[in-house]
Amino acid sequence: MVQYDLALASVSVEGNITTMAVLETLVATPPPLARDSDDVVRVAGTRVRLETVLTAFQQGSTPETIADKYPVLQLADIYAVITYYLQHQPDVEVYLAQRRQQIVDAEREIAERFPHAGVRARLLARRAGRA
Repeated sequence: MVQYDLALASVSVEGNITTMAVLETLVATPPPLARDSDDVVRVAGTRVRLETVLTAFQQGSTPETIADKYPVLQLADIYAVITYYLQHQPDVEVYLAQRRQQIVDAEREIAERFPHAGVRARLLARRAGRA
């Protein structure tokens, strides 16, 4: 955690000097992201995946709209995730590309293990066998 201490600012309004505390302490916190047991990055404390938030953002959704769609997410966390993405875009894009490839690979494996070609014919034949 990074912490910055800021001094108090003095402001003069029509000859009167007023001391005003803009911020006493500014603290940078890490983004609310966590990897789960399957190595998927999620918004910490939720089941919402990083790519879900970023896809919505990239499609033009505002953080407020994303919060409406995913009420489990805190608005500040959505802003933090988007900020992290914008500050680390090349690294996040590599992760997102890896996730897309994992999805393609999983879909291919499912199609090979459970071919859908001829499913309708097999179901109709099964139904005819029972009749």
